[in-house]
Amino acid sequence: MMAYSEDHIALAAEYALGTLDADERAQVETMMAADKEFTAIVRAWEYRLGVLNQMVGSVEPRPAVWDKIKTAVGLSGSHAQPVLPESPPAPVDPVANEAPNVVQLSTEARRWRNVATFATTIAAILVAMIAVAAYQPDLLPEAIRPKPRTQVVEVKTRSAPAPSAQYVAVLQKEGGSPAFILTVDGATKNFTVRKVGATAEPGKSFELWLISDKLPRPRSLGVIGAGDFTARPVLASYDTDTINSATYAVTIEQPGGSPDGNPHSAPVYTGKLIETVPPVAPAR
Repeated sequence: MMAYSEDHIALAAEYALGTLDADERAQVETMMAADKEFTAIVRAWEYRLGVLNQMVGSVEPRPAVWDKIKTAVGLSGSHAQPVLPESPPAPVDPVANEAPNVVQLSTEARRWRNVATFATTIAAILVAMIAVAAYQPDLLPEAIRPKPRTQVVEVKTRSAPAPSAQYVAVLQKEGGSPAFILTVDGATKNFTVRKVGATAEPGKSFELWLISDKLPRPRSLGVIGAGDFTARPVLASYDTDTINSATYAVTIEQPGGSPDGNPHSAPVYTGKLIETVPPVAPAR
């Protein structure tokens, strides 16, 4: 299959559009007679452009326009006679017309390049105007300057959660100084034990217990660590009434705490929760 240049394709398109003069059309028809593949290119353009032609209605020219056409082609007046050829035209030799074809293709190429350059320039101007309108609209004339748009945005700020109730128990011997301070958060039920005056015996561990009339036996809340603070989330499995009314006790157990979940010594420090910070009612 022969490879056709853009000039050949442009020539085929102009032939389909009907914008060529008589000599140019004759050259295209000669090429079509000698080259079936080039004919197929012309027919393809005719098919594409025919769809556009169907979208445009026909318009009958005014009589004055017809008179000008007749005058231009020499058909006006009563003595105008059609000129008939004395003999049929001689067949055109494609090889002999190769040089004119090259000249004609060069002309068509310049024409299409000019059209492409013009279209590219228009596109560049449009892109530049869009960019200026988006980023520097003040540079545009006032008539085509885009009008500013005001958009109202509702910003909803999340209110801080209301402070939850806080409870504190001082764990100590009866009449003695505080050994531990137990703090419980009413919302999360997490607790913190702060060591104040207790001193662990060598080889022993302090273990915290919850003692309630609602439970059949004391429940371990874990071993109190060696640091100043020990935090646990284990109260989450108990209801609020049980937590608030229970007695909290500390026993001395073997290292690591009770092995069977039962206290193995009498409580050495005890205390009950009292409310220190009441819950804050949500605003209405």
